[in-house]
Amino acid sequence: MSKESEADHPGEAVLPGTLPEALRAELVAFRRDLHMHPELGNQEFRTTAAIKGRLEKAGLHPRVLDSGTGLICDIGEGHGERPVLALRADIDGLPIPDTKSECPYRSTVPDRAHACGHDVHTTVVLGAGLVLAELHRQGRLPRPVRLLFQPAEEVLPGGALDAIKCGALDGVGRILAVHCDPKVDAGKIGLRQGPITSACDRLEIALDGPGGHTARPHLTTDLVTAAARVVTDVPAIVARRADARSGLSVTWGRIESGHAPNVIPQRAELSGTVRCLNLDTWRQAPDLVVAAIDEIANLHRAKSEINYVRGVPPVVNAPDATELLRGAMTARRGADSVEGTEQSLGGEDFSWYLEQVSGAMARLGTRHPGDRIGRDLHQGDFDVDESAITVGVELFTAAALLDAAG
Repeated sequence: MSKESEADHPGEAVLPGTLPEALRAELVAFRRDLHMHPELGNQEFRTTAAIKGRLEKAGLHPRVLDSGTGLICDIGEGHGERPVLALRADIDGLPIPDTKSECPYRSTVPDRAHACGHDVHTTVVLGAGLVLAELHRQGRLPRPVRLLFQPAEEVLPGGALDAIKCGALDGVGRILAVHCDPKVDAGKIGLRQGPITSACDRLEIALDGPGGHTARPHLTTDLVTAAARVVTDVPAIVARRADARSGLSVTWGRIESGHAPNVIPQRAELSGTVRCLNLDTWRQAPDLVVAAIDEIANLHRAKSEINYVRGVPPVVNAPDATELLRGAMTARRGADSVEGTEQSLGGEDFSWYLEQVSGAMARLGTRHPGDRIGRDLHQGDFDVDESAITVGVELFTAAALLDAAG
């Protein structure tokens, strides 16, 4: 890396590891290729091959996870003296259509899109790996770093658990990640000590009972009414049985029942999510939610079948790792490039890593500065200011160097 390139932003002359222009352009092209070819969780074969090929071209030795998608790649030799720093990316897309009609790199796969920014996360960790590998060849990387490209973040309870089983955390003492945030300007990150996301579970319910003619509802189990009462009453009951500060929330995404206006159906199906800000309340949530559903179902003489799918706990940022990210971003772009952020009700399986090692996730600003229209996560028109890729790479390289020096 030239001295000129290291002095592009405040503080960069102190730390090596900024991006030359050729690599910036390559990473943008890599991200766009991923964006055009999104793959769902545990199906990311093309994505895995693309990452693996680029790392091998750089002289590294990535290892594909046992599941066949996702991979681990270590940079530098472990001396057994200090634990490894891990940089994690998630690589899967979402099952929604890409609606960006004028975008030359819109998804080419029907009903599939990188609408959560995982293509950016992947490119950031790849870019950081390429820069850190070069620093290692120059003898300027004093501590080993592990790149972790994890599949199936969008599939509860998350591909992180499979990655851990494959040894992703073996020898790791600290782990870092970023997540795209369209509410934060590109060039900045959002940080928060403590919980930064929420717990998230999935809820699937079937209500059954004898149906019949709508002229004689007293001879039936009125499942449409029962389902409607579950939708409205269960969130209210649960909210009154948990500490209000815990943010326990039941929200429905699907309700389906019946085929004709004059026929009371024999079955109704509902599905939704259960989210919670507080770890202790999250552990109580299944019992609270199931009890509330059963009460409403029994009131309407409906038989309930409940599939409560445990998801992920909150991401709880450790103070030391949060301050490492703050110091790295400040060194690269100054103190004004870091802003505080709130805890969201979104779920993230990065939390499973933090159950075992210290770590933190930063919100990576992806909004074009001055743009107030916004393209939110999990929407078909989601896109980013691609300068965020450079910001993420240089954040991670600075964090690796500061972590090694600490």
